[in-house]
Amino acid sequence: MKFFRNQIENKKDKSKKEDLAGASASASENYHSLLECLHHTGELKSQSLVINQLKFMLIYLETMADPEKIQKLILPALHKCMSLADLDECISSAGSVKTQSTREAADLLLEGYCLITVDTCSEFWLLQVRADIHRPPLEPENEKVVRGSHIGFVEDMAVNLRMIRQRMANKKLVFRYLTKGKETNTKIVLAYVKGIADEQVAETIYRKTEKIGADMIFSPGFMQEFMEEHPYSPFPQFLQTERPDRVMANLMEGKVAILAEGSPTTIVMPVTFFSFFQSPDDYNSRFLPGAFYRILRLISFVIALVLPSVYIAVIAFHFEVVPSDLVIPLKTSVSGIPFPPLLEAFIMVFTIELIREAGIRLPTPIGQTIGIVGGLIIGDAVVRAGLISNMMIIVIALTTVSSFSIPSVEMSASLRLLTFPLMILSSVFGFLGIMFGLMFIMIHLCKLHTFQSPYLEPVAPFTKTQYKDTFLRFPIRKQHKDKASEAGGNKANK
Repeated sequence: MKFFRNQIENKKDKSKKEDLAGASASASENYHSLLECLHHTGELKSQSLVINQLKFMLIYLETMADPEKIQKLILPALHKCMSLADLDECISSAGSVKTQSTREAADLLLEGYCLITVDTCSEFWLLQVRADIHRPPLEPENEKVVRGSHIGFVEDMAVNLRMIRQRMANKKLVFRYLTKGKETNTKIVLAYVKGIADEQVAETIYRKTEKIGADMIFSPGFMQEFMEEHPYSPFPQFLQTERPDRVMANLMEGKVAILAEGSPTTIVMPVTFFSFFQSPDDYNSRFLPGAFYRILRLISFVIALVLPSVYIAVIAFHFEVVPSDLVIPLKTSVSGIPFPPLLEAFIMVFTIELIREAGIRLPTPIGQTIGIVGGLIIGDAVVRAGLISNMMIIVIALTTVSSFSIPSVEMSASLRLLTFPLMILSSVFGFLGIMFGLMFIMIHLCKLHTFQSPYLEPVAPFTKTQYKDTFLRFPIRKQHKDKASEAGGNKANK
């Protein structure tokens, strides 16, 4: 025990020494102090210069700094410096930092700063010369739309925040910065519109984000498990998106968005069940097509959830509900199949998931070929071999297509997971098992809350002013009239 206690005390002493270490009057000593602070990394470079009898040393990380910026910004400024007293004026810029702390200087080097140290002076000057690696803001592959904006977030958070700010030139739009991840030091930003978002909810989200104590934070999606109030729920409690227009729309509805450096994914909270069925296409087209496709997605959710289990229950228990014209074709299809309907469905579902996963991991041209050819060959082969019935192929294919029609990848994945327990219940209890399973799902949805917001709102509890953008997408002018009348009523009540 004494050994471990000594080790902990030694680490504390070392950290205190590093925190208290200040700049030396010798440039070479400063370089060695920074090298020690960065654990002798090989990317730390230095360049010694003598200008107007002043001995300068430039220190930077070659993986983070841009040599062209050093040549264009720093060297001309140093050549103008005639004495040490002129140094502040010569290298002053919007991104310049002056410090005497070695640890602070090391942290800034990791962010792409170039450090300037001078002999006979115990201070550091740092200038931002980070090498920018930009990816063009292309449309996200998994959130394509027919009409509307075709631009998506990138890995540079500054670019992402600029895209949001360009679409919302609003003084009430607030960005709150955090640094999370003990080892990665990832920059996190919380965005919300003051006055529209609930201040208490925004503060709760900020505190939850602040309490995350993980060593590494790679993306906002990585933070979900630390912030979820119901981690064992099969339903997603955060909306993930890479579209600036979708983030802007949710911010204007009073929600909070979280962005992270190095990830194009943004998570939006709090959300409701119906948020996952909304698409920018709904609002970029006329209300009739928008309403039709909204209800089509909700119907596809029901189809993907219950169709396999209903088919299994019909084959195993309730053959009498089949119309008389379909009895003979259905009987011919299932006769001679060596597996029970449940095992038959499991085999096909696992096969579809394997083909889907292989298509995602392979390059795009090959992935599309694998999906089409693999599906045709396997489907035809298993039917010819008498292992799977024709009707089961049709049921699973329709279920898969229905699950892919949902705009949210997270909700689509949750839906596919929920089909398995329903299929098991239907194979044991028939329609009664399906009803019990659906009742359990509905009870769970009614009890679910995300940051004090009911998950099934505005259905449970029923909110009259919001139902016109739930199952159907009513005309926007009608929604605005209702919101205006509601605001007037609230003012009158006050």
